[in-house]
Order: sequence, then C-alpha cells, then structure tokens
Amino acid sequence: MKLLVTGGCGFIGSNFIKWLLGARGDISVTNLDALTYAGNLENLKELEREARYRFVKGSIGDAKVVDELVAGVDGVINFAAESHVDRALHGPLTFVETNVMGTAVVLEAARKRKVKRFLQVSTDEVYGSLPPEGFFTETTPLDPSSAYSASKAGADLLVLAYQRTFGMDVVVTRSSNNYGPYQHPEKFIPLFVSNALEGRKCPLYGDGMNIRDWLHVGDNSRGIMLAFEKGRSGEVYNIGGGNERPNREVAGKILRLCGRDESFIEFVKDRPGHDKRYALDSRKVREELGWQPEVKFDQGLEETVTWYRANGEWMKRVKSGEYQRYYDQHYGALKK
Repeated sequence: MKLLVTGGCGFIGSNFIKWLLGARGDISVTNLDALTYAGNLENLKELEREARYRFVKGSIGDAKVVDELVAGVDGVINFAAESHVDRALHGPLTFVETNVMGTAVVLEAARKRKVKRFLQVSTDEVYGSLPPEGFFTETTPLDPSSAYSASKAGADLLVLAYQRTFGMDVVVTRSSNNYGPYQHPEKFIPLFVSNALEGRKCPLYGDGMNIRDWLHVGDNSRGIMLAFEKGRSGEVYNIGGGNERPNREVAGKILRLCGRDESFIEFVKDRPGHDKRYALDSRKVREELGWQPEVKFDQGLEETVTWYRANGEWMKRVKSGEYQRYYDQHYGALKK
C-alpha cells in the first residue's frame, strides 16, 4: 500500500511514520512537508536510506505538487497544519490558509485522482471547553475558541462534506493532547522540560488549573492507522488517553523528574480564549476498532523527560534563532 502523509516532519506525523514503517513491511510512505518552524528533518533522519520512504519539500497549498504526489497513492493521511494555539494569537490568517485552504487543495487532488481513502488528523480543541463534568463525544457540537481550533473545525467539516457531496471515502480522527519525543518546545511538556533542565523559569498560564487529557503519541499513531484501515467512511473517531490532569499537576511532575521544585513555575497572564477543560469519550474507537491506549501517563512522561535529557543537542538546535525570538515576544508580553 502506498500512502501520502502530509506534515510528516512535525511531532505527531514523524512519530507516526517511524512507527508505521517499523510495524508494517507492506507500506511505503511519501512525506510532503513545508518544513516551517515545527517541521524538522532530524525527526526522520533514521529513515534517510529507507527504500519505502520518500521526502518531498512542499506546501499542501501548492496544487501542482500535491496533485503529482497524490497520483498513484492508495490513501492520504493529512497531518499538515499550523498547530500552536499561541502563534494563532499573533498570525491567525496563516492558520486559515494552511489548515482550511491547504486541506481543501489536498482533498480536491484526492477526489480527482480517485484516492481510495482520505484521513484527516484533527484535535479535541474543535469542541471548545468542557465544564467540570462530562466528555466530548463525536456528536458534540463544534465550538472552537481560537483561530487554530476554528481552522481545524473548518477543515474537518470540509472533509466530511466531500463524503456527502462527492461520495469520497473519508475519516476524521480527533485526539486529546499528545506528548512524547520530538515535540516542539513551544508546547507545554517540552517547554517545561527544556527550561527546567536549563535552570530557567517555566511559564504557566493563569492559575495552572486548566485540565488536559494526555495521550502518548505512539498510542495516537496506532489509533490513526486503525481508523484509516477499519474506520467507517464519513465517521469521526475520538482518540483520548483517559489521563485528565490539571496543568499545574503535570508541571510539578515534570519539575520533579528534572530535579527541580515548584519554585521554578512562573505564573503568567492567561492567554485569550484559553479552554478550561478537554476530555474525550473514546468508546467508539475502542468498541468499533478495538483500540486501547497502552502507555500509562506517569511511565510515558518519565520516558519523555529521559528522551529530552538524552537529546539535548536536538533541543538546542530547535530552540535557536526564530524560536527564541518568538519566546521572548510571546512570554515577555504576558509578564507585563
């Protein structure tokens, strides 16, 4: 089977490709990635000589490139997205261009080329914010709070509309917060790990009591592939880790694993539209597809911290230049 994976040099995409090619000898992957700030070729360095893997630098918004790559593949898995909520505060139009228009370009190429299946990788953030009780199901109305989540919701709806209008075979997965190796340090867990290991203060929004449901990226990879191969066309599958934790609790765990105490937490002004709680009901993917999370959160978090400790040079290169300018601009403003 031949797959086109878009955004495969990002955190979730690169972990997915490495897991997939290691688990399945019957699959080849073409990876299309624009290598923006979060796309990193180092994430897939071990696959440079793998005959079943090909990398192409390019944007999902480039119709000519996309059409050429879609020709001859059996399926498309669309990871490509602007995904950092904080950056959406500074440049929302980029999120609309990539997440909505880019998805439209890939969808249209897949439709014209009669690709057998298209899977859209999405997020629980499209549902908005949950009260203290209850869970998001696949039928929960979409209620996004940021330009990021609104653009992902728009892309999801477009994908599902192609199934209704054109009869395309499409599936959407929505996962809870992923963590694991190779995650960009703008995100909460690697931000805290890297700052703590460097002896720097770790910025935490508001009172730190926003709740997230943590899912190891390896568990998400398995869920995505199950949905791609066995999911029903036109359906959405929630993939949740079942590990709800307040951010402050996770921050404390990270600091202890890094040999620091909670004095390293620096509370900063909360970001606009910051959702209070996410939690997914994953019964559908469990019962229909037989998926179960395998990585316990405490174990996965410890392994993740160990990975960042062992890969300091990777982190150092990622945090240089543009990242540091963004960090100073964003968190400097929140301290004022």
